[in-house]
Amino acid sequence: MSDLEVKKFNEFVLPTNVVSKIDMARLVREFESVDNALTAMSVREKVGVNGQEMPPMSPQLSEFLEKNQVNLEDSGQRSAYVKELRALKKQLPVVNMTFAVVADPESLQKLVSWVRESIHPQAVIEAHLQPDLVAGVYLRT
Repeated sequence: MSDLEVKKFNEFVLPTNVVSKIDMARLVREFESVDNALTAMSVREKVGVNGQEMPPMSPQLSEFLEKNQVNLEDSGQRSAYVKELRALKKQLPVVNMTFAVVADPESLQKLVSWVRESIHPQAVIEAHLQPDLVAGVYLRT
């Protein structure tokens, strides 16, 4: 895949473990960090320093790379993906949900999966806590 074939941000498939805007910001920051590390590795290789390892990646980033078939070896493609990820972070559809109790991560992942199937494929959840709610959830888009 060349620079011209990089997916646009509205075509990205987000992993279900990217639940909130905070998770999305973490994903963007980690992708930028991996891009910087790989760029530094290529510069070091050019001056003769070998033995560099691939930087560690979170399960979120690994799943994102796999689902979107991102080639990390092409620096131009990495730069284009950083730009597209930043654009997605700015325009990410957010569903506000207010719960009576703290929602566990597994439940949030199931909810975000349902929201992505029913509402928007890139939607994230912003979870709030309102102990005054007797039961259920208050939903705002």
